Amino acid sequence: MANMKNAKKKIKVSAKKKAINNEYKTSMRTAVKNVDKAVALKDKDKAKNNLNVAIKKIDKAASVDLISKNLKSRTKSRLTKKVNEME
Repeated sequence: MANMKNAKKKIKVSAKKKAINNEYKTSMRTAVKNVDKAVALKDKDKAKNNLNVAIKKIDKAASVDLISKNLKSRTKSRLTKKVNEME
């Protein structure tokens, strides 16, 4: 366990940041899964709405450097392609 005041603070700060990052990442993954489920059910309106939510979550995760810009672009592209191919 840390003895110095700054080390104790660093533990608190890193725990808080970890919790926030986990929240961003899990919400992003859930949004992506919701799009996939809507595509599987062939519900185009729901898929488009879920796609908009997923894109926002993906952009937020990338803006806080949780995922790389290539992963961001690749994921958004794949999801958009799935939704656009529905008909």
